[in-house]
Order: sequence, then C-alpha cells, then structure tokens
Amino acid sequence: MATPLNRLGLAVSRHSKYIQYRRRPWLSLSSRRSFHPNPLYRAPRDDDDDEGPRRASKEPYSFKYEELDSESRHHYDLLSPEEKLQFQKDEKAAYEHFSSPALESELQGMVSQAVYDIHQETPREREPPERITPGLMAMGEVDEQGSGEDDEFDGDDITSIAHGELEQHREIREYARIAAWEMPMLSKLAKPFELPSTDKPLRFRYTTYMGETHPAAKKVVLEFCTHDLPNLTEAQRIKLVKLVGVRYNPETDLVKMSCEMFETQAQNKRYLGDLVDTLMAEAKDATDMFEDVPLDFRHYKSKPKFEFPEKWKLTEQRKAQLEANWRQRALKEQEREETGQLVDGPKLIEQVLEAMSMRAPAPPTMPPPRGKGRQRQLAR
Repeated sequence: MATPLNRLGLAVSRHSKYIQYRRRPWLSLSSRRSFHPNPLYRAPRDDDDDEGPRRASKEPYSFKYEELDSESRHHYDLLSPEEKLQFQKDEKAAYEHFSSPALESELQGMVSQAVYDIHQETPREREPPERITPGLMAMGEVDEQGSGEDDEFDGDDITSIAHGELEQHREIREYARIAAWEMPMLSKLAKPFELPSTDKPLRFRYTTYMGETHPAAKKVVLEFCTHDLPNLTEAQRIKLVKLVGVRYNPETDLVKMSCEMFETQAQNKRYLGDLVDTLMAEAKDATDMFEDVPLDFRHYKSKPKFEFPEKWKLTEQRKAQLEANWRQRALKEQEREETGQLVDGPKLIEQVLEAMSMRAPAPPTMPPPRGKGRQRQLAR
C-alpha cells in the first residue's frame, strides 16, 4: 500500500506543470537591438491595461483520472477508496501550494539572487587606460602642453623626386645587406661541376630577369647533337636531320629549338621533351626513310672566320729581334748626346727667353690723333 509520501510525490510530479512561467524582463532585448533614432516600445498585449499586466486567472482544481500517466494510474488503482480520497485531497493541496503567488515570488527571488551572486563572483576584465604616446617633438620629455601623438603621416614632407631617391637608397642598402649576410651562406650549397653524361644529350637553357616580369622569361631553348642521341643508326640520324629542317646546323651538328607558347618554363620544357620523343619515334619508323629527299643546307650561311697572321705572332725569335733593335737605337741616342747633336728642348727655350730679356725696350709709340687734331697735324 502506498504511503502518504508516495502520494505527495505523485501529486508534486503531476501538478508541477501548473507553475506559472514568468517571462524575462522585456528590456533585455534592447542590448541586441541595432542603433535607431526612434525609441524602443513594447508591442501591447491583450492582457495589458492601464494598471499594468494582470496575472492569468487561476483555474479551479478538478481531479481527472485521464490526466494521470501510466505509473500514477497503477499506483492509484492499488489504493483503497479512503486512500483514493486522501490522494485527491493531497493533489489539490499540492496544486494550490505550487500555484500560489507567494511561492512563485519566492522562487523568482532565489533565482535572481543566485544570478546576482554569480555575476558578482565573476571577475570583470578591465580595459587598460588608453596610452597616448608622445610625438616626435615631445619624445623623452614631459608633454606639458598635452599635444599627444603626431598627425598621421601622408608622405607630403618632401617632394616625390626626393622620395624616389630615398627609395633607391633603401634598395641599394637592401642589396648590400644581402651581399654581406646572405650571399656568403650560399657557399654551403655549392656543388662541384660535373660534365653531363652520355645518357643526358639534351641541354636546356633558361632566361631569368631577377624577379622582374618579362615576356621572354617563359622561353626555353633546347640544343642537342644528333650523334649523341642513343640507339640511332646512320640512316635514322639522317632522317632526323631531314625532319628538323632549318633547325639543324651542319657545321656544329647541333639541333636548336625553342618554345614560349605556354605560361611557365616547366610547360615549355615538357613540350620540347615530348617533341624530341616524337622526332625519335618518327626517325625509327622504317615505313618511309625519306631516301628520295636530299639533304638541304641552303638555310645555313657559313660565316668567315678571321685568323691572326702568323707573322704578327710574338715568337721567341721575334722577341730577340725586337730587343736587338731597341739596343741599337739606345746606342745611337747616346752617341748623338755625346757629340752635341741631340737637341735639349727645355734648355733651348731657357736660352731664347734669356736673350729676349737682354734686349733694350723700344720707345712706346703714340697712336695718331683722330678728328680735328689729325687735321691740324696734317696742316703743319
């Protein structure tokens, strides 16, 4: 048989849903409202009047067996008639207790106090006071006038030409720092030069403009010698020469091709590699060896190569002959100096100047008169 405590628990669990729900203060929405020049008003409700919001009318209690859940019905069926009456009385008392305004106010006060205590215990982050850094003219001194920071720099202190000179000076200093601190470290990455092996006959050449954008930076040039290509017979090599056409140099036996169709060097290099593979496959194709097509080298114009004359080369015999001529000339100069036949230019100039200074100065001549004075002189 159920005890009165069980009956009270069942009544509490059943009538706890009748507790009045109290809305949060409507003004809390104002913190999430964006800025607007008009004030914020709450929309009127049906239960509002001049005296303020009224509480919802309290419904009278009536016991309904259908509202009990399965567990409560099982306990209720096990009770005797007297215990069922007592159960209904306990339910009514619990409903009136939980629906009373005093209990609701007490619970709301407890919740508000708990929220307030939590808010007081939570440490608040205080923003540090804004620090005003002194300007350039007040740096290191007490800013008595309170001028604060300098105005924002607009780059109008000097002319644009002067700014260009400063930018050039900064660039020079940057490269100087790279040369002093970073370039010596590149020696750790240096590798000894090794000649390419026979299994690498292709030579690629690239062009770089040191970081600057240039349309020719994507160009790749390929060179290879036809005799260095592996697994090619003489007939296949001649067919390859006929296929490449004007790109073949008969004097150096080099084939030169280039590509700049694509945007990157890697794509152009890949295209040239695939093109060489295609030429090799066509050269090895024995269905048509182009034996009826002659070799045509009219596109190549041989350039004359000038060689240094053999007579002009400074050999040991030529050196001895020049030294003998220099010695003979020195002996002749010495003999002319001893016999007085050699003219000493500075000494001769000094003699002429000395003779000119010993001559008597000529009397100064007066210029002939002009105008009426000249007429009088002629009349005399």
